[in-house]
Amino acid sequence: MTTAVLVDYIDQHRGRFGVEPICTVLRRAGMQIAPSTYYAAKARPPSARAVADEQHLQVLRRVHSENYGVYGVRKMHAELNRRGHRIARCTVHRLMRADGLRGISRGKGPRTTIPGSGPDTRPDLLDRDFKAPAPNRVWVADITYCRTFAGWVYAAFVIDVYSRRVVGWQLSKSLRTDLALDALEMGLWTRQHAGQDTTGVIAHSDKGVQYLAVRYTQRLAEAGAVASVGSTGDSYDNALAEAFNSLFKAELVRNKGPWKSIDDLEIAVAEYIDWFNHRRLHGEIGLVPPVEFEDEHYRHNPAPTTVGASVQSLH
Repeated sequence: MTTAVLVDYIDQHRGRFGVEPICTVLRRAGMQIAPSTYYAAKARPPSARAVADEQHLQVLRRVHSENYGVYGVRKMHAELNRRGHRIARCTVHRLMRADGLRGISRGKGPRTTIPGSGPDTRPDLLDRDFKAPAPNRVWVADITYCRTFAGWVYAAFVIDVYSRRVVGWQLSKSLRTDLALDALEMGLWTRQHAGQDTTGVIAHSDKGVQYLAVRYTQRLAEAGAVASVGSTGDSYDNALAEAFNSLFKAELVRNKGPWKSIDDLEIAVAEYIDWFNHRRLHGEIGLVPPVEFEDEHYRHNPAPTTVGASVQSLH
């Protein structure tokens, strides 16, 4: 153990035990430090590295906190450099480890899929290949659950496969058809409000009864969307949506809970989705936020505006 670490340890406990008794106990444990060594170390001015480390650490703590405390070394390094704070990845790793800053790990839980009882003739158009050449080509939808003091709350999400952006979401106290339908409606509104055409988008889901419901499939047809469903009925058939649910549960539900009620959670979900779409770095799209990834696509591939957006722009 280095002298600097021993000095820090003494600093933490000197108010309770005193310097000399602590040094005596440490020497008995095989860690050689005398009171004179401690006082000499305290009298020396901090090294250039120590000063730089403290400056870096203040930024690290702030950035880690601003991002729900979920970033590990890779994303912290990327975020710091995006902000113009140049720092080596090994330095980020060393300072985070010393300060106890770490990324969040995902957990696994039971799924919320209740298979529909009627026939399902929708094809599996993805066959577990979750890729798309542009926004609004493939969406995936799924439902997960959250515990609150007032009971279970269910959350439905619609995600664009190209950018991983959450385009629609909804919360409910029950696994009703409207839950999935409301999330879909938000997704359609979000894109249409931005002047984007969603005609022909593949809307993929699992075999849940909410997605088999007549009202849901009718709405897809009205929007010109193409329904797709996992063929075998296991989690791999809708893996991208399941991966988001896992992130959502780890980064928000467990990380920031417990939650009092659906109202308490709904506000937090709105804030989380805004962060997820606009600021959270996503590893699958080059460590940039989903909205930034889409904007970059449209810079190189201007999207044709819809009739509704063209009319709106005249006012």
